[in-house]
Amino acid sequence: MKLLVTGGAGFIGSAVVRQAIGAGHEVVNLDALTYAACLENVASVADDPNYSFVKADIRDRAALDKVFEDHVPDAVMHLAAESHVDRSIDAPATFMETNVLGTFHLLEAARAYWTAQGKPDSFRFHHISTDEVYGSLPADPEVQFTETTPYDPRSPYSASKASSDHLVRAWHETYGLPVVLTNCSNNYGPYHFPEKLIPVVILNALAGKEIPVYGKGDNIRDWLYVEDHAEALLLVVQKGAVGRSYNIGGENEARNIDLVRMICAILDRLRPGARPYADLIRFVSDRPGHDLRYAIDPSRIREELGWRPSATLEQGLEKTVQWYLDNEDWWRALQSREGVGTRLGRG
Repeated sequence: MKLLVTGGAGFIGSAVVRQAIGAGHEVVNLDALTYAACLENVASVADDPNYSFVKADIRDRAALDKVFEDHVPDAVMHLAAESHVDRSIDAPATFMETNVLGTFHLLEAARAYWTAQGKPDSFRFHHISTDEVYGSLPADPEVQFTETTPYDPRSPYSASKASSDHLVRAWHETYGLPVVLTNCSNNYGPYHFPEKLIPVVILNALAGKEIPVYGKGDNIRDWLYVEDHAEALLLVVQKGAVGRSYNIGGENEARNIDLVRMICAILDRLRPGARPYADLIRFVSDRPGHDLRYAIDPSRIREELGWRPSATLEQGLEKTVQWYLDNEDWWRALQSREGVGTRLGRG
């Protein structure tokens, strides 16, 4: 299968690229190489004959048309997006331009290509999205997001992703474009850009800096190991039903404060310091509009496609912490990028 992966130099996208190449697929990695992208993420497959890279922006329709014409993909896996909620609070326009208009241009380029190819039934446009489009859940563990949960986005980021989801569904219903959609819970793992919660905790702890926790740390997230997510995405693009959406969760809910303490305990074992790393935890003013809880009911993907995550939160965090300890050159090179290491999203 020949896959056009947008955002393949990003965190989740690069995991998809690495796994796809490992599984024998051909991959065209299209990425604009904005601040959160890093070609080192795919260095392990860069010399593979099945891999090619195109630097292009999904807002550039002419560039997209050329990629389709030159590479003739069997499927699109659309991961290119602005993704950091805090940055969306400070600069929402960028999120609307990339996540909404960029998705529109990609859909139109894919539709033109699909039509020119004779509208093959085998073509797929796989749109990768987030559970944040559903809004916030109460603390009740019996309540989870399903594929029929009404949309209720609360941040500029989630609103932009909700908009892109609606565009993809509209292009399927109006034009017949064969699409599949996925909405995932919070990802973590190797190559996670160092402005997100788990890398911030690890790197601040290693540097002896305060570890910031928003509010009281009571916000709950379902954590999904990125390699598990990539496996699920490749399964959906190959076997998912056209027009169907699938929620992908890690089945690992945790309060932020408990997650942070787990990471500190792992670091205490793997890289002991003069005092427990948890002593560095500081509660800071909360993010505006901070959703209380996200949790996914993964029944559909489990029952229809036979997928479940393999990593528990404890296993995934252990592997993640060890990866950051072993790959200092990677994350140090990213710490000088704009906004990294500073408090964003104050509103």
